Amino acid sequence: MPFDTPSSTSERPHVVIVGAGFAGLEAAKTLRDAPVRVTLVDRNNYHKFQPLLYEVAMAGLEPDDIAHNIRNIFRGNETVNFRLGTVVDIDPVLQRVHLHGNESLAYDHLVLAAGAVSTDFGIPGVEEHAYPLKNVPDAVNLRNRVLRQFERYDRHRAATGEGALTFVVVGGGPTGVEMAGAFVELFDTLNNDFSEFDTREQARCLLLEMEDELLPPYKSPQRAYTRQVLEARGVNVQTNTAVERVASDEVHLADGRTIPTQTLVWAAGVKASPVANLLDAEQDRGDRIIVNPDLTVPEHPEVYAVGDMAAIEGTDGYEPQLAQVAIQSGEHAAEQIQRRLREGTSEEFEYWDLGQMATIGRNAAVAEFAGGIAVRGFLAWFLWVVIHIAKLVGFRNRLSALVNWAYNYFTYNRSARLILDMVPISDDVPMEVEDVDQQVKERLKTVETQPH
Repeated sequence: MPFDTPSSTSERPHVVIVGAGFAGLEAAKTLRDAPVRVTLVDRNNYHKFQPLLYEVAMAGLEPDDIAHNIRNIFRGNETVNFRLGTVVDIDPVLQRVHLHGNESLAYDHLVLAAGAVSTDFGIPGVEEHAYPLKNVPDAVNLRNRVLRQFERYDRHRAATGEGALTFVVVGGGPTGVEMAGAFVELFDTLNNDFSEFDTREQARCLLLEMEDELLPPYKSPQRAYTRQVLEARGVNVQTNTAVERVASDEVHLADGRTIPTQTLVWAAGVKASPVANLLDAEQDRGDRIIVNPDLTVPEHPEVYAVGDMAAIEGTDGYEPQLAQVAIQSGEHAAEQIQRRLREGTSEEFEYWDLGQMATIGRNAAVAEFAGGIAVRGFLAWFLWVVIHIAKLVGFRNRLSALVNWAYNYFTYNRSARLILDMVPISDDVPMEVEDVDQQVKERLKTVETQPH
């Protein structure tokens, strides 16, 4: 089994960071000028701006607008190295991280920042039939599915079945609200693409939330405004509605009702990455690792858990799984590594709540800032756009997102309407590119042998 050089033989301590999301990337940035060696490990070679995944799914942005190559971020930096790989085991005794393919990395300090994944809460059928939205491939797959449903309906609507253009979003948090608002905007755009039917009349979006109101963490006026705007724009909002099970062509609710749908988006909750289960440490109900006040893992002082993987004690329970918590905790872990190298001590993590924002759609959003300041409507939407563009990694990403958003805004046209899979329109059975090429060749042979 190949191993890297043991860290004890290196002049500089070796810091391994697992995950290149908000927390991991911030930790690596904080350490790039420190007297350490950093290896940043991720199964993807890019950092994704997760809050805008829904824009990719709803044809507002392209995948490369919200994703940036990790090696390019640290280009020219000799401290941070990137390793493309999937973590399969962690040995805290030998202080090694094992990757798929019999590769191992020794570490002096380990930062676990692998983020979160969708959770189905054990509801039957969700894993098999629902569309999650946690990664770039998830967003592209959902976009393919939605656009293909309209193509199927246009081609032979009688054969598409009930619920072909009924899109159900489960979860009334920020992701669910943003998805629902974007769905109805996409319906408007697609109405100019299909002349045989009115997409705004035939397509519909339902937003299901099991609690009393949408956006539970927000103030009551913000929640009421959100629902009012969504319903005014055509979204069927149903609160106090729990999902019992999901089938390929319908969703069964706990109250006995059934909603025909062939596309269900799951935005109902997350749990910590399975990487959290590789370490023998106490976890909360969402699989997050319960950490010490300085973000180290109990009994493993050289290991830090940050971001969505960490159950960080706050004033009102554990801190929420938000981007700001991830960024601040990733930075804190990196600072404590440097502090321990200098002084042998560490400080407790203190989260500074900068507020929260959620967009509902064109000219409508809600925002709450530190100090109790709450805004909604166009101002909140404008601030949301500015802040999200500013936080994208890389000038090209920021410029491209700005141009695309400006184009979408002034033309009422979501321009990234590309279907990028290889699913035959007739039966929706996946087909490899080689199979398509072979069918084309066979058809050409048939044509060539026919008499002219």
